[in-house]
Amino acid sequence: MQLAAVKADGNEAAGLEVSERAFGAEFNEALIHQVVVGYQAGGRAGTRAQKNRSAVRGGGAKPWRQKGTGRARAGTNRSPLWRGGGKTFPASTHDFSQKVNRKMYRAALRSILSELARQGRLLVCDDLAPAEAKTRDLAARLKTIGAENALIVCGDEDRNLALAARNLPHVDVCETRNMDPVRLIAYQQVIMNSAAVRQIEEWLQ
Repeated sequence: MQLAAVKADGNEAAGLEVSERAFGAEFNEALIHQVVVGYQAGGRAGTRAQKNRSAVRGGGAKPWRQKGTGRARAGTNRSPLWRGGGKTFPASTHDFSQKVNRKMYRAALRSILSELARQGRLLVCDDLAPAEAKTRDLAARLKTIGAENALIVCGDEDRNLALAARNLPHVDVCETRNMDPVRLIAYQQVIMNSAAVRQIEEWLQ
């Protein structure tokens, strides 16, 4: 199969021949949902924490003797009933990560990329990066090819492209190794250069 290719001036370029296995997979919505939820869950910090009565500082001495004072017996002033005491059922750190098998993750990426290609939202462009790190130059090129809301995937690090795109609110740049399912579905267009396509094709075979 072929992926649609364009030039930075808006003219069409020769399509790029790619593997049917990597870019022609069936759309599996349930798998994509599971992988996306698992990926987002893995990014949750889960660092909430409260102290129980054993973790609160102090409370070592018995506040008063057991009998004879007329008051209720108390063994520590760090009881959950006391001001400054520990919490009865404290929140603890929590790991929200979900297990996602490698085969499932790659299958989900294949499904997403294939659906993007079928919808015409996956473009190949090799001359998109400006010669200098100028935001207005990149914005003009994206407007020309009709991709002002786009994820740009590069085979290798392109500093000029990253600097030119970082001030555009609806544009993101990443290398192939940093591509993830959440980024792929968050933008209207996904633009790749030939090097990125070949790396992804080799990875997803």
